[in-house]
Amino acid sequence: MDKTKRFSPELRERAVRMVFEHRGEHSSQWAAIGSIAAKIGCKAETLRLWVRQAERDQGKRPGPTTSETERIEALERENRELRQVNDILRKASAFFAQAELDRRFKS
Repeated sequence: MDKTKRFSPELRERAVRMVFEHRGEHSSQWAAIGSIAAKIGCKAETLRLWVRQAERDQGKRPGPTTSETERIEALERENRELRQVNDILRKASAFFAQAELDRRFKS
């Protein structure tokens, strides 16, 4: 199973919400994360990353939001595809240019 899809978005949102709601009951945010992670069956570090991303999405922490990260990934993918297309076109152009030169000399 894909690591990024092991937990449903609903479970992630619920776990993050629980961390925010129960922060006052623990000595630190990390303690709350550890307690809740054990209850939902994920590693504390995984839940910590979800909480940090939620804080960025809410504007409480600097860094790229989820939508910005998705947009960057889409642009990088498009850029990679365009580079591949350009490479193919460059090679095809060179191939046909050489074929044209060969045809002229054989006539």
